[in-house]
Amino acid sequence: MRILIIEDEKKTADYLQKGLEENGFTVDVANNGEDGLFLATSEDEIDLIILDVMLPKHDGWSIIGALRGGGWQMPVLFLTARDSVQDRVKGLELGADDYLVKPFAFSELLARVRTLLRRRPAKQPDTLRVADLEVDLLRHCAIRSGTRLDLTQKEFALLTLLVQKSGEVLSRTLISEQIWGMDFDSDANVIDVAIRRLRTKVDAPFEKELIHTVRGVGYVLEAR
Repeated sequence: MRILIIEDEKKTADYLQKGLEENGFTVDVANNGEDGLFLATSEDEIDLIILDVMLPKHDGWSIIGALRGGGWQMPVLFLTARDSVQDRVKGLELGADDYLVKPFAFSELLARVRTLLRRRPAKQPDTLRVADLEVDLLRHCAIRSGTRLDLTQKEFALLTLLVQKSGEVLSRTLISEQIWGMDFDSDANVIDVAIRRLRTKVDAPFEKELIHTVRGVGYVLEAR
């Protein structure tokens, strides 16, 4: 099992790495958010991520948002000194699987890691499908009715989120958290504009619409 630690405190990172390797895990370490996100989405499959919140370059909130928005479903354990209920709820709502506050006992962290790995779902399919729409997560492309869609990176992430949650109404707040991170100003009309642009590529050239507006709530992708 390969574990990625994204932690900028070297003493903590070294302690975690040593303890986990002694218990049979292969461990990679990143000391900032940018390197951590790169390693998390590289070709070497990561089985679990231990993630701090306060990091240079990209914070933990934006990293979990980028991972979930991009379709990566490996378990994520937040390990952070931020101990408020609000922070815990925020981390879990963004897609984290567990939340442990510093200072911590290594035995507890190890137990949580093993529990998360036991609960890990079966490998997600490489291709997601709704009606005549296919989203290929490995090739990072989307195809509808045999036509490849010309999507930007953000549009692909947004479409992937909608397809993964097919049939579920997603609020503008949730979309902004998952795709743009918590620092994004969801009061602006950027979400609506992004959806409108995505529709021109995913729906407009085809007979049936897949992306629907639920007034006062948000958006849903489904075949009707």
